[in-house]
Amino acid sequence: MNEATPIYLDHAATTPLAAEVVAAMHAVLADPALCANPSSVGHVAGRRAAARIARARAQIAGVVGASADQVVFTSGATESDNLAVLGVARGSAWRGRHVVSSKTEHRAVLDALDRLEREGFSVTRLDPGPLGRIEVDALADALREDTVLVSLMHVNNETGAVNEIAALGEVCRRAGVPLHVDAAQSVGKLPIDLQSLSVDLLSINAHKVNGPKGVGALVLTPAARRRIEPLLFGGGQEEGLRPGTLATHQVVGMAEALVLAEQRREREYGRLQALRLAFWEALAAAGGAWCNSPLDEHGSPWILNVSFDGVAGESLRLALEGIAVSGGSACNSASGEGSYVLRSLGRSDLLAEAALRFSFGRETDESLLARAAVEVLSALRRLRRIAPAAGDPPTVHIAGASG
Repeated sequence: MNEATPIYLDHAATTPLAAEVVAAMHAVLADPALCANPSSVGHVAGRRAAARIARARAQIAGVVGASADQVVFTSGATESDNLAVLGVARGSAWRGRHVVSSKTEHRAVLDALDRLEREGFSVTRLDPGPLGRIEVDALADALREDTVLVSLMHVNNETGAVNEIAALGEVCRRAGVPLHVDAAQSVGKLPIDLQSLSVDLLSINAHKVNGPKGVGALVLTPAARRRIEPLLFGGGQEEGLRPGTLATHQVVGMAEALVLAEQRREREYGRLQALRLAFWEALAAAGGAWCNSPLDEHGSPWILNVSFDGVAGESLRLALEGIAVSGGSACNSASGEGSYVLRSLGRSDLLAEAALRFSFGRETDESLLARAAVEVLSALRRLRRIAPAAGDPPTVHIAGASG
């Protein structure tokens, strides 16, 4: 990477395609025998494409500890979230009309919950604890006789806070309420075994783990399948839950990406854990830094969210033209508003607006982060000198402190 190439630290938004994934997808696209519609099983070409889909489905299921028939392909985690939340709530409305989630979910879930409220459902949105995680007791207290679904993410896409999915799932299982988990930021990065977890629906995608955009899946138990209604109609693919012609090359690319990520998962976790801590220590040297991410086992090592005192957030992001970094969730960056996730953690509007989410991946190394730290610290010194913003006194704060 030469000095003119932007430093890419936005892997939580999307990741570059792995060379192995490109090769696997190209092999499908270049093979005339795989050009057929996989639903056209009346001829040899269609059956070959269907067989390639079946192989990929089994590979993806193996990564999350499920069976192949539990995997329903979608266009990505956003569609999977919508199918889970809207589909289960509507399909279970005769049982009750109450849904539990949290204030720090991805917009794909929050906006679906807003839609349910307009349809007459009651929604409880839990506040996060001091480290940004949903507490088990808070979930237990929120459940009611008419609760038909709980939807909670595994890893927060802005702070990296990791929810205790196993414990939260046990609470739901004892109450007989299905649990949906958005695992877009954790699949292939944290261990997920649906055979041992009390999770009924799992939303995953490919492009957060060096796979292609435009493909994802909803993995669901037989019990959840009986409760869910489709959002789309026509064609009957995916047993009627998600009609539409499957893109064989994208499905194959997703499987290749997830298998590779799972093979490297433990090694990458330790490597990124060390890199993230060193990078935070370099940024903290500037003073006036607030770490919004848990730095221990309760946080994911591929996300570091930091707010800075004494600067305007927009000015700081514009000054970092050599670094690809988000101010928060990529899905919210166009709004220009401070992060609703950070505000829910008690951060002031100024600190929420002046936050940067650095996110790391397979390509991130020590030299790249050293360059990034130099650029961030230089921009902070320059901006604090020429255009200081009102804020908190310059000190260093770790996630969990009030702010």
